[in-house]
Amino acid sequence: MNKRLNKIWILVVCLFLSGADSHTIVLTDLAETYAITGLNTYGGEKQKDYVLETTGNGIVVFDFDSDGYDDVLLMNGTNFNGPKGSLPYLYRNVGIGKFELVGKTSGLTFEGWAQGACSGDVNNDGQPDLMITYYGHNRLYKNLGSGSFEEITAKSGLPVTGNRYGSGCTFLDYDGDGRLDLFVSNYVDLDLAKTPKKGVSEACTWKEIPVMCGPRGLPMGKNVLYHQEANGSFKDVSEKAGILKPGGRYGLQAVSADFDNDGRPDIYVACDMTPSLLFHNRGDGTFEERGEEAGVAYNFDGRLQAGMGVAVADFDNDGWLDIAKTNFSGDTTSLYRNEDGKYFSDVSREAGLGVRQLLGWGVAWVDFDDDGLRDLLVVNGHVYPEVEGTKVGDKYLQETLLFRNLGSARFADISKDAGPGLATPRPSRGLALGDLDRDGRPEAVILNMNAQPTVLHNSGVRTGKFVNLRLEGTKSNRSAIGARVTVEAGGKKWIDEVMSGTSYYSQHSAALHFGLGAVKGELKVSVKWPSGVTQSWNGLPVDSMCRLKEGVGASQCSGYGQ
Repeated sequence: MNKRLNKIWILVVCLFLSGADSHTIVLTDLAETYAITGLNTYGGEKQKDYVLETTGNGIVVFDFDSDGYDDVLLMNGTNFNGPKGSLPYLYRNVGIGKFELVGKTSGLTFEGWAQGACSGDVNNDGQPDLMITYYGHNRLYKNLGSGSFEEITAKSGLPVTGNRYGSGCTFLDYDGDGRLDLFVSNYVDLDLAKTPKKGVSEACTWKEIPVMCGPRGLPMGKNVLYHQEANGSFKDVSEKAGILKPGGRYGLQAVSADFDNDGRPDIYVACDMTPSLLFHNRGDGTFEERGEEAGVAYNFDGRLQAGMGVAVADFDNDGWLDIAKTNFSGDTTSLYRNEDGKYFSDVSREAGLGVRQLLGWGVAWVDFDDDGLRDLLVVNGHVYPEVEGTKVGDKYLQETLLFRNLGSARFADISKDAGPGLATPRPSRGLALGDLDRDGRPEAVILNMNAQPTVLHNSGVRTGKFVNLRLEGTKSNRSAIGARVTVEAGGKKWIDEVMSGTSYYSQHSAALHFGLGAVKGELKVSVKWPSGVTQSWNGLPVDSMCRLKEGVGASQCSGYGQ
């Protein structure tokens, strides 16, 4: 009994402290200030007749012109009734949080049902290239290094015929040859001419409201793995690599990361109303799907979920990468704690993530207050505009949620105390992080369906130290995707990994942000490169941006004028 009372008392104290310290996180929407204001187009605003109109778009934060500033790419879509097609919005960072719209000169001129995107230096020339997924066929863009892109889909051997519902994508070097490969998840094998109309069956009705049909009742999509050959072309190796063995899924976001610390990238796919997938990299060019065995296919009581977005990080600083997955309305955001690299525990209930069960999409681990513990940001929005004005208890526009990491696998919902930027309800989808104003802290860019984007800036009191790291491979792929980073200071360790494709249909800045708490002195940073080589740097300064290059002993660090 005394032990139980002690645990309750500790929890009460933690919750009190989380509220007392919430002034360190004050999030305000500065999209207008930054001039990132492009109006998204994606399906009907008042009703959705097809599932295609619901999934929305993602965001890429990347330095596309290699000037040292994070730029922003917002996917865009089209609709069935009205002007057809809208271009993606590519915003160049011109310094100190000011952006200009690049427009058609970027070469990103295709208008259609864009979904998500991922970035990586495909040809190792030092310029980040771009994959954009579409309903129809996906498009690969080569960065020309002149502030523009060239579509090279057909030249690269990727399919340009047929009709696919591309969703999440992630670049990875799964065989360690120094060239980036590509994994693409597909949502529904959608034929609009054969799709049933609203309300015709149980699968086309929700809480007695006639709604669009899907994904249940529609054919499932199949995931695809492309290997980059020595000549730069991509070859479909899905069957040979074991990707097709689990069968079809309603796949949404895919993320590649080394979940078992064996130095090889694995792949996790959040799936809608079908078991989510965990592909373990065997190291021989093949993968073993073990999501159910590992405990990440279903929720804590073995039920199917409508998985949407994925965030990967070591939230409890135990040296293993964990998984957060957003789900449908009335469900809890899943938190899968990595126990030993092979098995995960769903600790979402104990963690306190079920206090508000909205319909989640983009999700990100981000240490907003730099206390050394990663917090969880979740953006939300319903799929059915038709719920507005009904008595079902759900809203189409939903708030953004922030869960503060209290340690010991406990979180507190501080959304109402973390600034005005979280209070506005939105129809959100994509979410990506990046330091847009060069103050050392990441901003959160949110794509809102049929609305303007949101850019959350933290103006709270600085209390903790931090370091930002950008990596460049030489023997490894130039983007350093798959590099495992360990930061050590004051007897503590933090890990992270350079990843391509995450959140929902999105990708964060390649710069890794480590909140360090109240550390003193200099840092030790170790990198295990995808090539297998481990390299260390000693004496790195806190509150700085450091560039680390494979095989080069000297780091390049610069402060933020604090």
